[in-house]
Amino acid sequence: MNKLFFFIILSTLLLLSHTGFSFSEYKDTVKLDSVQTHEDLSDFLFFRNLDSLSNLFYVQQSLSMRHLDSLTTIEGDSTSIPTFPDSVYIERLARIPSVFDLSFNDKVKAYLDVYTKKKREKVEIMLGLTDYYFPIFERVLDEYGLPHELKYLPVIESALNPRAVSRAGATGIWQFMYSTGKLYKLEINSYVDERRDPIAASYAAANFLRDLYQMFGDWTLVIAAYNCGPGNVKKAIRRSGGRTNYWDIYYRLPRETRGYVPAFIAATYTLNYYKEHNLVPQPIDMSMAMATDTLMISEELHLKQVSEVLGLPLQTIRDLNPQYKLDIIPAITKSYALNIPVEYVSPFIDLQDSIFTYKDNEFFDPDKKLKAPEKYTAYTAAPPKNSTKLTYRVKSGDNLGFISEWYGVGLSDLRYWNNIHRNLIKVGQNLVVYVPGDKKEKYEKINSMSFAQKQATLGRSTQQASTAPTKIYSDSEYEYYTVRGGDNLWTIAKKFPGVSADNIKDLNNITDTRSLAPGQKLKIRRKG
Repeated sequence: MNKLFFFIILSTLLLLSHTGFSFSEYKDTVKLDSVQTHEDLSDFLFFRNLDSLSNLFYVQQSLSMRHLDSLTTIEGDSTSIPTFPDSVYIERLARIPSVFDLSFNDKVKAYLDVYTKKKREKVEIMLGLTDYYFPIFERVLDEYGLPHELKYLPVIESALNPRAVSRAGATGIWQFMYSTGKLYKLEINSYVDERRDPIAASYAAANFLRDLYQMFGDWTLVIAAYNCGPGNVKKAIRRSGGRTNYWDIYYRLPRETRGYVPAFIAATYTLNYYKEHNLVPQPIDMSMAMATDTLMISEELHLKQVSEVLGLPLQTIRDLNPQYKLDIIPAITKSYALNIPVEYVSPFIDLQDSIFTYKDNEFFDPDKKLKAPEKYTAYTAAPPKNSTKLTYRVKSGDNLGFISEWYGVGLSDLRYWNNIHRNLIKVGQNLVVYVPGDKKEKYEKINSMSFAQKQATLGRSTQQASTAPTKIYSDSEYEYYTVRGGDNLWTIAKKFPGVSADNIKDLNNITDTRSLAPGQKLKIRRKG
């Protein structure tokens, strides 16, 4: 019981911090000539979000500069902007199937004027963005059994900009504060900010909204609490004598939140009746308008590696993966999602080894991983008992698989002793190797041997291969292995005792070890 009480208190404190805006943060920095009262502040913030749309890269690439210039004006041909009596708005709102109270009043009408008249050109851009975002929101909301009308919340939160950041630090398309995002299991660190990931943030928002509904049992109060926090809504209810109708507690809510529900109602109306107002969605010819698919990445990957190998514009990949703040997918201890256009999925799978190794020393410099603070040494694993420490200098053509075989040590041990990740080594690099003390003389010669001599210690000779009589075997006499995603010759060889990566390479006439592709069948060894 005490644990539950602590969780409730902690959750309430964190939920209180969800709101991203307050009047005090803006009153000294914004031009208030268009903000007549405190209640109008919400209008100003919505203008700010809408205006930011034309600054997005993919929007700029989609619209001509001539059209962008026209977006700076709110005037237009007034004959093309229809007007309707209040009775029409009331009747249309009543026809929208919704669990929300879609009331109509002068505050809702003021927002309708913003959407359909004052900022109609920007709203047309936002309408174009809904083709990509709304299916994501609807799928998540449906999975959680939540009303689909909640998909309009990000419209008034961020104007559908996944990179939106409020002055208070609310971030992403659903505008999560740091504490609320962490509470709902969003990853936020130096490399990744899942508040900017439309899919991950949508799941967090669905959880948050479901929790709010369990508190209030009223969807209109839920969206008010989403903006200002449940504590402020509860306080407004208490100060209103226990009333739970939104319009009854309206003046008890924070000033910057009062316009939130009217803005939501107006957005719901506009996105259902935009055609009646001669609003035309602007087709946004951007990466996010493409059909996309998700790949799970289990190794460190730079977005430029994907871009340059596949010939896919870097900005396209960034637009589809805004959660990666430094263009790096830090898949070291767990897998991460990479979204790319669907037509690039097969090329990615076919070329994945080339993608991961492309300029890997440039993007993930192994020297940086080996450097230790001055006067200190990097931590290494304790050497085996009765062993001798040797040093091997990496030469052209070497790789960790060869070196581990020449010294008769495990590949994972060699990596661990030298703090090596992803098998990255450089010519001239010194590697520490621990060998049995009684075999020191045998192994210390390896560093000065030629490649052929080192291979000869394993009983491998190119001369023998060329002069030995050739015997032809049928396919039925071989054991095969089907390549899986993430495999390489070294990991495959480890599955078969007595088989080396070179054995597989020679048996399958492989000249480029990076050419392996999932689904490829490899000969492993002869049966018997």
